[in-house]
Amino acid sequence: MKKLVDLLTGELEAAFEKAGYDSQYARVTLSNRPDLCEYQCNGAMAAAKAYKKAPIMIANDVVAALEGSPCIEKVDAVNPGFINIILDADFVASYLKHMNEEEKLGVDTPEKVKTVVVDYGGANVAKPLHVGHLRSAVIGESIKRISKYVGHKVIGDVHLGDWGYQMGLIITELKKRKPELPYYDESFEGEYPEEAPFTIGELEEIYPTASAYAKEHEDYKEEALQATYLLQNGHRGYTAIWKHIMNVSVADLKKNYGALNVEFDLWKGEADAQPYIPDMVEYLKKEGYAYEDQGALVVDVKEETDTKEIPPCMILKSDGAALYPTTDLATLVEREKLYEPDQVIYITDKRQELHFVQVFRCAKKAKIVRGETELKHIGFGTMNGKDGKPFKTRDGGVMRLEYLISDINEKMYEKIAENRTVEEAEAKQTAKKVGLAALKYGDLSNQAAKDYVFDIDRFISFEGNTGPYILYTIVRIKSILAKYAETGKTAEACEFMKAESASAKALMLEAAKFNSVIEGAYEELAPHKICAYIYDLSNAFNRFYHETKILSEENEDRKAGFIALLSITKRVLEACIDMLGFEAPERM
Repeated sequence: MKKLVDLLTGELEAAFEKAGYDSQYARVTLSNRPDLCEYQCNGAMAAAKAYKKAPIMIANDVVAALEGSPCIEKVDAVNPGFINIILDADFVASYLKHMNEEEKLGVDTPEKVKTVVVDYGGANVAKPLHVGHLRSAVIGESIKRISKYVGHKVIGDVHLGDWGYQMGLIITELKKRKPELPYYDESFEGEYPEEAPFTIGELEEIYPTASAYAKEHEDYKEEALQATYLLQNGHRGYTAIWKHIMNVSVADLKKNYGALNVEFDLWKGEADAQPYIPDMVEYLKKEGYAYEDQGALVVDVKEETDTKEIPPCMILKSDGAALYPTTDLATLVEREKLYEPDQVIYITDKRQELHFVQVFRCAKKAKIVRGETELKHIGFGTMNGKDGKPFKTRDGGVMRLEYLISDINEKMYEKIAENRTVEEAEAKQTAKKVGLAALKYGDLSNQAAKDYVFDIDRFISFEGNTGPYILYTIVRIKSILAKYAETGKTAEACEFMKAESASAKALMLEAAKFNSVIEGAYEELAPHKICAYIYDLSNAFNRFYHETKILSEENEDRKAGFIALLSITKRVLEACIDMLGFEAPERM
């Protein structure tokens, strides 16, 4: 379904040509002066130079050619050459009717359906999720959902940190504590126990203890490095411990990501890329992409247009050890083999930008991915406390994500429980939904690359640009529709009518922007654009609600028109919050 702005641009193109001017000047945009008009075209200003005419003369010619347009109620040429447009109310109602008949509310399926891999999450196994994991999970989940909604095949990958020195540390510390375990008996040939020799709580304590001890004791560090080496070279007992670590960690991670309403299609990690590294390294050497520099194996990735120094991409250290670039390149080899993605999107802290510049350039240069494959890094800013510094607990530590979620849910429950008509069980369920909306919307409403202040009190407010305000708007609409349904009528049977008030037309125009907003949010991979849109849409609805007697309207046709408008507003809001990764309760 064509976007409203494209339909208008088509009308202006025909008018420009009819008036004797090139249609390239006919681009229509939303008005930046909504007090004067709804849409505008500034093409006469650009055309003036080409046609050596005053822009107002060109604008007047185009306005004359627009006479009789079914889309436009009023159009004016305004000095020095603006074309101001007010849409026809019947046309807007008809547009919403067609939009409402479409499964995806007018968002067209793309001509080419792409296979997209979204790499987000990035948690390390054997460690609890903390607030530093919030943004990658929340932004990545939303980008995955937006990409799916517009019609692409999307694969979400958690890409775990499950390989390397941290594993050697855990194996070494466990041996120190429980040397009698069969994993450390080189002569053991039986089946290893199915049950892990630790709980998730114990595992989360083992790693920091081992890490701190290794910094103070060189012999312990050497033992951990040797354990890492043996694991990576297939040591049977250490591989069995690694599998226990993975099983226990992944079960806990699934629970914690689940609390964020974040789901992954793939639970792969760095370990999955390891089998691809030897052949990839050999290929890079053989084809002349990689060379030795002070004992290390590197690939040059600098380009002539670079304005700053881009160091070579290091593939192997001088001792032969692989690094993060090695693993990320091998992961691309694996993804190319298994999924042939058209696009791979990585969501990480923006401080990793240089790493991805090097990896992407190396992958393209060495033809690890196809030339047309798009590799995209979305670097996000820091989540800060009210003091402007990275968010910490009161005692200065990094807060566990589950504690943060629990704190928000508790504050939300206290607010909801003030409504004494709600049962405790329902209040707790509602608090979880609204708390999640507060958390996710608080994050996603900011442009990803920017730092932002994490302010729980502001995020859980029912007023202003917050998740709870959006949900309260949806719940208010649900309540009205439910009361209408109690009269034995359905919203589905209601016909859209031309707006008779400014607030009704403003709401209709806002709802009609949906497909344009979603397309823009997808193209820019920018969930904050959806947040800004639903805030505007909620404001437009609440103005209409406060100015309009909806259910008490005596004219049944007019009332049905109101209900049709509420119904499509609800559909649009619910589609948007689903793309942001949360849902609305029935009551609040």
